[in-house]
Order: sequence, then C-alpha cells, then structure tokens
Amino acid sequence: MESEKVFHNWLVTHLQNRLSRQYTEITCNLDGEEKHEFEGFYPDLILKNYGMAMAVVEVETEETINAEKAKHWKSLSQKGVKLILMIPEKARSKVTGLLWDMGLAADVAVGSYDLRINMP
Repeated sequence: MESEKVFHNWLVTHLQNRLSRQYTEITCNLDGEEKHEFEGFYPDLILKNYGMAMAVVEVETEETINAEKAKHWKSLSQKGVKLILMIPEKARSKVTGLLWDMGLAADVAVGSYDLRINMP
C-alpha cells in the first residue's frame, strides 16, 4: 500500500534525525533502496560511531511483519551488531511471537510507534 510506504520512509528519516545526536554517522536505505550495504544486507538504518557499525534498524509496518521477514531478522541479527526493530505498537504481540519462534527474543531490541489522530 502506498500510504504505508510513505509512512515507512517518513519514520526512517525521522529516526535518522532523532538518532543523529547519538551516532557519528547514520546511513539510510529508504523503502526498496540498496544504497548502503551492511554485510550483504540493506537495513533501513545503519548506526555507526567513528566508522564502526554499532547497530542496524529495521522499520516494519503491519504489512511487512510475517514469518519470512522473521527469517531476515534472524540472518541480520547474526552479523555481530545490535538489531533494533521499530514496529507498530498493535503488532507487538505478533512480533514477540515471531522472535520467540526464531530464537531471537533475547537478541533483538524492539521499539514501537503508534500514530494517533484526534479530530474534533
């Protein structure tokens, strides 16, 4: 869905700006881009300090969370840096289940987001 892609890219850019105070270099691959490689993968964000990769971030939407994606997380988590997943808050239980099934529950950091719009 096009709106999920737009939101995904906005969130990746927002996180890049927000995390820029904690890391000396952050490279970004927006949805579908393969500009910045990390060990054969193209995560949404690669967080570095002084040239050394410290963590990678994958931003997921409800549409992208599935068992196939969990296999991708497992492969990425085995590359020697911290894997951080940013997921929709309402998908937390589904993602937790997938992480347990893949044996990743203790190895992956999970953050969440929630979009709320309150109209009068």
